[in-house]
This record gives sequence, structure tokens and C-alpha cells, in this order.
Amino acid sequence: MSKVVLITGGSSGIGKSTGECLVNKGYTVYGTSRSPNNYPDSKFPILELDVKNLDSINKTVNKIIETQGKLDVLINNAGAGITGPIEETPDAEIKANFETNFFGPINVIKSVLPHMRSQKSGLIINVTSIAGYMGLPYRGIYSASKGALELLTEAFRMEIKHFNIKMVNIAPGDFATNIASGRYHAPLLDDSPYKQPYSNTLKLMNEHVDKGSNPELMALRLFKIINAKNPKVHYKVGEFMQKFSIVLKRLLPDKIYEKLLMNHYKL
Repeated sequence: MSKVVLITGGSSGIGKSTGECLVNKGYTVYGTSRSPNNYPDSKFPILELDVKNLDSINKTVNKIIETQGKLDVLINNAGAGITGPIEETPDAEIKANFETNFFGPINVIKSVLPHMRSQKSGLIINVTSIAGYMGLPYRGIYSASKGALELLTEAFRMEIKHFNIKMVNIAPGDFATNIASGRYHAPLLDDSPYKQPYSNTLKLMNEHVDKGSNPELMALRLFKIINAKNPKVHYKVGEFMQKFSIVLKRLLPDKIYEKLLMNHYKL
């Protein structure tokens, strides 16, 4: 029997590319979206799921189990971007971002764990971000939410290891997806003391996404992780300098690394 895979946020970008790749490899794939009817031409079923709604999560997970009798792999891919000066970002938007990027994945994990535990096997892959390894200016909330998911995975995987359930992180760099159009942008206020540096940084971030790598590279890496006998804790996928920036942070004094970041963003 083919492995059954659930991909949250499977209607576009990395989720869509991964789903199509796995279908072509013979997997049974389910994607999710808050508006599944918008994707009638998907190569795999798109089910309704809102990671901020526990009832929605449980309903979809149970539907897959009832249909397939098992769930082998969860790819926690649904996420949301957010930019802006932290001082000027509304509390409601900060909380909403953590609901999607942090609490949402936790609740999906909690929903699938009893099923995986009963079948004595399973793999959970949390899609984080290279931005989660460092506090990036005007993307601090996003960095914090993804960094929190990285640390959560380190703890969670030790708690579930004796159930024969594996959990890993995969941190992408910039990929050519629609995340920029869907992210929350704190408004550029004319009287803001952050107006010019935020404007410059926002333009640079959008350029990075537009010139990002093909999401199919992430799909192929996820396929390899699913087939790994003993997957690693952390994976990073992206351009060399994006991955090397994590190494530099470990090696360089904090203030020198901070200066490199500020020079990069022209701050």
C-alpha cells in the first residue's frame, strides 16, 4: 500500500509542488486549504482545513483516517508571512501570525498523534524557515514564530520517539511562491520614524521572493526525507549564502553578525 500523506496548505507554492511530486511517486496525497473549492484542477484532493480551527483540523484528519485507514506522513506546511516594525505591528496581527505559524501546527500534530501512535509509526515534518534561525529586521514576528516551531520540534521529537514516530524540521530560504502577496504588511505610515528603512527592507524582501528558487527543489528534498531510514533533526534548503548565514551566526560575535545583517538590508 502506498503511504498516505497530509500536506497542510497544499493548494499553492511549496505545498502544491510537494503534493504533485509525491503523487507522481505513487503516494496517496491530501492537501488542505481554507477554500478548497477554488482548486478544482488539483492533481490531488484538497480538503477544507483551517489550522486556527481545532474542529476543522480534527474533522479533516478523521476523514482521511476513515477513508484510508491510516496516515503515514504529516507535512505541516501551512504558514503566513508578516512584515513591519514590531512597534507598529498591531497585537491582533502578531497573535494571528503565531496562531497560524506556531499554534496551528501544534494542533495538527496533536490531532494526528493518536492515529500514528495506534499504528506504531509515522513521520511529521514541520516546514519552518531559515528566517527562524535569526531575528530579521522588519520580519521579527515571522522569525520568532518560525524559530519557536524549530525549538518545539526538538523537544516534541524526544517525547514521541518511543512511539516510533519521527519528527523533523525543514527550513526553506526564499522560494518563488505567493507568500509575499498573502503576508500581512504593517502599513507604511507617512509620519512613522521607520518609514524609509522599512520601505527599503520591504522592497528587498519582495525581490528575494520574486527571484527565489523553484519550489520543486523543496518537493524533492521532502520526498528524500520521507524515504530516509533515519532522518536528521534539521534540514535547510535554499541558496548557499542563505544556508551559510546560519553557520556565520554560530561562528561570528553577535555584534559583527548584526552589522552584516544591517549592511545586507541597507540599514
